Amino acid sequence: MAGEPDNARPLTPSQDTEQNTLELGLIGNCQIGALIDSRARIVWCCLPRFDADPFFSRLMDTQDRGYFSIELQDLADTRQYYQRNTAILCTELTDKYGGRIRINDFCPRFRQFGRAFRPVALVRRVEHLEGTPVIRVKLRPTSEYGAHTPHTTHGSHHIRYIGRNRVTRLTTDASITYVLQESPIVLDGELNFLLGPDESVTESVTTMCQRFHSETATYWQEWVRGLAIPFDWQNAVIRAATTLKLSTFEDTGAVIAAMTTSVPEAADSQRNWDYRYCWLRDAYFVVHALNRLGATATMENYLNYIINLVVGAAEHELQPLYGIGGEARLEEYDVPGLAGYRGMGPVRTGNAAYGQVQHDVYGAVVLAANQAFFDERLARPGDEALFRRLTLLGEQAARLFDKPDAGIWEYRGRARVHTYSSIMCWAACDRLARIAGQLELREDSTRWRQQADRMHEVICHEAWSESRQAFTESFGGDTMDASLLLMHELDFLRADDPRFASTVRAIEAELRRGDHLFRYAAADDFGRPENAFNICTFWYIDALWAIGRQDEARRLFENMLACRNPQGLLSEDLDTANHELWGNFPQTYSMVGLINSALHLSRSWEEAV
Repeated sequence: MAGEPDNARPLTPSQDTEQNTLELGLIGNCQIGALIDSRARIVWCCLPRFDADPFFSRLMDTQDRGYFSIELQDLADTRQYYQRNTAILCTELTDKYGGRIRINDFCPRFRQFGRAFRPVALVRRVEHLEGTPVIRVKLRPTSEYGAHTPHTTHGSHHIRYIGRNRVTRLTTDASITYVLQESPIVLDGELNFLLGPDESVTESVTTMCQRFHSETATYWQEWVRGLAIPFDWQNAVIRAATTLKLSTFEDTGAVIAAMTTSVPEAADSQRNWDYRYCWLRDAYFVVHALNRLGATATMENYLNYIINLVVGAAEHELQPLYGIGGEARLEEYDVPGLAGYRGMGPVRTGNAAYGQVQHDVYGAVVLAANQAFFDERLARPGDEALFRRLTLLGEQAARLFDKPDAGIWEYRGRARVHTYSSIMCWAACDRLARIAGQLELREDSTRWRQQADRMHEVICHEAWSESRQAFTESFGGDTMDASLLLMHELDFLRADDPRFASTVRAIEAELRRGDHLFRYAAADDFGRPENAFNICTFWYIDALWAIGRQDEARRLFENMLACRNPQGLLSEDLDTANHELWGNFPQTYSMVGLINSALHLSRSWEEAV
């Protein structure tokens, strides 16, 4: 398909292997995730869940530690790709004599005993392909965010890595002595490595890893087969959807914003944040995108998560984000044990934004739940009891829509009545009116419709700038905000409303840089933004499509596809000069944008086939 990344491109050994980049692949199983570089080195993995202490932390460090590598002696070329329609990452390494190996990396996930089997485990299968390759295994974990190195004990077929809070076991059919000593190994067959809990393996590790590989591949291929994908850019959408699925914490239904913490938004910017938590806003966008592809189970799981939050929320006031276990306090700390991405610290854990006031969250929750009342496919459709819980959030939205908050971009040093937050509060009330109508609750439907109409009138009056001929980022303001590109998507304005087209033009005039969009241009707590924000570029593409500039939208979309890394993934931010990815990775926001734009721009199957 057009626009697909060259996942099989050769990489030369002259490239700097020590400087971290975001040329990474993702594996996972909805319990844990791991990031793997082009030479099959695991450089980031938190155990036993996404927001835990990183067992492999090299992505956030400059020291020779915090990774699991399988090095090929005399390396000449690498080739990395995903096994078709799966989350299994394959890396082929070739030496200068023609020796070649393949490393298959995955986290086991498949159906077992009527439920999803997703252990806190990684599997690495190393296959001999050609010649006489010589490998060296290096497993150098860290603990407590780089403050300590686990010590080891071992048996005949396993090594135990003992940290202060956790013991992790490597079980393998390779020589334990050679692994411990990091000695050369002539590979003439297959080696398997199972890294997981400190539990004995009761069958041959070789047989177990082969079985896990086969069943995990089958699981992902069947999941992909159930997606309702567009005709164009199929592989790009499949990879984006799989990435979103891997970013869900199935135990609670939470959706994380990204796998990483503290990848800077721009070089040496100090904009280093921990994204391993569930932002209600981001989660809504993820759920909405997967719903559009027919993957509704994520929405059903997420509804359980947010219902528990609503029940526990003090006076039904929601935070912008929560821990993946529903934790409300996410105190932000700098961790001194890690130097940071390319040494660009600080590395942070926790996120102080949990204490901010962001009023758009009420709309985000109601919008995430909205489809449950209309989709007949669901096992547990929305009912009046769920509606009554959501009305508590609607009451808050109606009360707060014209009050100052930190806004979608989480300004730490100011509060305004942000237009996007107000529109999302309106959306909460608007959808409650629609839901009440669906449930045939006529009085409720009328009440919420009248409330939404009143809010709409206020927003249109207070956020519209006659001088700019556009809606501005805050009531009475004069600067632009890329989030207002969503006014049509949220049904606040029709696509043919001249106010929408003029707002798009005002936003592009102020925020477009080349073929990319900034979220805002004004200085914030850290100065002026330096890099484009990838989701905003996709919002811009969707807005161009809506107002009839389809050819331009397709060109910009193809350009964004070319900005993905070789594995088809995107981070949060992009350097518009050299197209280098920055910010936490992979960013669910960005992958959502790709899916939505592809669905808008693709030819239909009927016209294409």
